[in-house]
Amino acid sequence: MLIHVIQSGENLWLLSRHYGVGVDEIVAANELPDANRLTVGQALVIPLPPRHIVRPGDTLWQIARLYGTTVQALLQINRIPNPYMIQPGQTIQIPPKRKPTIDVNAFSIQFDEAGAQEVRDIGRHLTYLTPFGYRIQRDGSLEAIDDTLLLQAAEQTRVVPIMAITNFSSQELGSEVAHTVLGSTELQDKLLSQIIDTMRRKNYRGLNVDFENVRPADRESYNQFLRRAVERLHTEHYFVSTSVAPKTSSAQKGLLYEAHDYEAQGSIVDFIVLMTYEWGYRFGPPQAISPIDQIRAVLDYATRVIPPQKLLMGFQLYARDWLLPHVQGQEAETFSVQEAFRRATEHGAAIQYDTRTQSPYFRYTDGQGRDHEVWFEDARSAQAKFNLVKEYQLKGISYWVLGYPFPQNWLLLEDNFRVRKL
Repeated sequence: MLIHVIQSGENLWLLSRHYGVGVDEIVAANELPDANRLTVGQALVIPLPPRHIVRPGDTLWQIARLYGTTVQALLQINRIPNPYMIQPGQTIQIPPKRKPTIDVNAFSIQFDEAGAQEVRDIGRHLTYLTPFGYRIQRDGSLEAIDDTLLLQAAEQTRVVPIMAITNFSSQELGSEVAHTVLGSTELQDKLLSQIIDTMRRKNYRGLNVDFENVRPADRESYNQFLRRAVERLHTEHYFVSTSVAPKTSSAQKGLLYEAHDYEAQGSIVDFIVLMTYEWGYRFGPPQAISPIDQIRAVLDYATRVIPPQKLLMGFQLYARDWLLPHVQGQEAETFSVQEAFRRATEHGAAIQYDTRTQSPYFRYTDGQGRDHEVWFEDARSAQAKFNLVKEYQLKGISYWVLGYPFPQNWLLLEDNFRVRKL
């Protein structure tokens, strides 16, 4: 795969000629709704063929750079004795990439047939699927979810299901319920028994504990609960993971962060999901949702206190549209990357790319004269995140959340990695 950013005056026919790829292939790879409507600054994934036909002026150095390989590899696979001895019309075989193997998780909150179909569509790219989520109650019981269709789709695509438990809801922070359960071994025993019973009945293979807004005073109680959970679930041959807020130091203050003990959890559980997204919060001011500089700061700290092979880096799949000027507490609209491209095209907005955060954005004026700012992901920002996974040699990636189409992501994921299947 190659990423091409649209410049003024370019069209798919010119790209097809330049890269030797059919227009239909480019349209299909990017799921473009209209091949005749492109936006300046739009990043397209170009599916390059496994061979290159030499054009006048081509050099092996240029071909190697285009396909992300080396001159030496091209010389070897094509048995070319001299790098200067290539001719127009000659076919150059491209060596396959060496890809690291990673684990890929995706959370889903869409429990209907459409959600199940998405799992069937992309299941080959997933190691785990985590329906979100079972909410704990003050009496140690669980508020059930109807995850039947998602679990069936996971089984059909050889994806391992993870049971997620959480303490919060859209209406409640969950601090009080966490405090109640974490303060009672009797309630914890009841909760763990219900978890194991649910996992047995529904063929879950592992557990994800996503307790948020836990009081700082409950930090050690949370660690102790995780130790108890691991002891119980390992006996039943289940694995245990957690989701943690994105911290850059052990001393980071705030309700989201203080009870998430990176070092302790890294030694207790089997792996950890870093929730490296939501800087561009839907009720906050417009900014990159998953800025690469902030993610790097989290990884710098996390990999010092947790083995990298235990870390899944969070990756958000959605876009956000903020009204301008921003009013504190005003909610941004959340939608898919594909919808972001559509809005940019509809309003004739040139897509910008912020190099510090490695994130695309654009501004437009709607039909009512209101100004908007949109931050989203594209092929460039996805590739930047994949490069981080390789650089830090992480266990893999965890997507939040399915239900927002981003076809370029899955093509680039496959181009960069082999996804482990259990």
